[in-house]
Amino acid sequence: MAHKKPDLKTNLGKLKLKNPVMTASGTFGYGREFSEFIDLSRLGAIVVKGISLKPMKGNPAPRICETPCGMLNAIGLQNPGLKGFLKEQLPFLKNLKTKIIVNILGNSIDEYIELAEKLEDSGVHAIELNVSCPNVKKGGIVFGTDPGLFEELIARVRKRVRLPLITKLSPNVTDITLFATIAENAGSDVLSLINTVTGMSIDIRTRRPRLANITGGLSGPAIRPVAVRMVWQCYNAVSIPIIGMGGIMSADDAIEFILAGASGVAVGTGNFISPGTTMDILQGIQSYMSARNIESLNELVGGVLC
Repeated sequence: MAHKKPDLKTNLGKLKLKNPVMTASGTFGYGREFSEFIDLSRLGAIVVKGISLKPMKGNPAPRICETPCGMLNAIGLQNPGLKGFLKEQLPFLKNLKTKIIVNILGNSIDEYIELAEKLEDSGVHAIELNVSCPNVKKGGIVFGTDPGLFEELIARVRKRVRLPLITKLSPNVTDITLFATIAENAGSDVLSLINTVTGMSIDIRTRRPRLANITGGLSGPAIRPVAVRMVWQCYNAVSIPIIGMGGIMSADDAIEFILAGASGVAVGTGNFISPGTTMDILQGIQSYMSARNIESLNELVGGVLC
């Protein structure tokens, strides 16, 4: 007798996805760039590249370099600004049969609030707060590493919007569970983690940093064990759902995050290696579940045996 196809649906609070496979912000452009390679509507969600109020040019080149088992990037959040996104990118995205999540960034809490309010009725399905930005009014303190600032940002944005609110946690903190708990208590519906780990690479022949910005964000398989550990810690510290990311290159990697407690998984650096990585992962999760007669993805979430 043929087995029933496994149910890959997952709920991220009020955000209901057909499957757990998403794209990580900053690694998939605005979706259109990958449309000739994969059927975008098969994704659980597309998380677009970070959007600021005004257009940003980003950092000078070189902005990317390879590292063992990963890459460093210091793109500098280059983007067309909110108006450019709404006019040039969103119409295409709204025609897709998948959820659209917009990552937003600002240099002050008021900027985050303005972005969130203007996206509220735009047709997008959720907002992801990029808290790895410096608050210029507080002397450049990064929102995601200062507990008080972090709490104020989430709480104030939460009061102004009805859309599901995802907070993307920085790994560059002493205790990730402290920030996860603060985010939950301040009103975040979902957590996504981890963002990149700060790193540096030097060319020993020229004695110069390989990135013009000197430091950058490390991503790829090199950070996966750190990310899995942090997802597991947060799953045991909070009750809101988690999107796991950090070096997911295959279905096995994605399942590892799900077993650690992630209800959704976001693919980042893997998209640069092969544009079809997300589709391979989606098929692999389904095959894994079918082979083990696992009927629902929910049976796997947090299923690690410790």
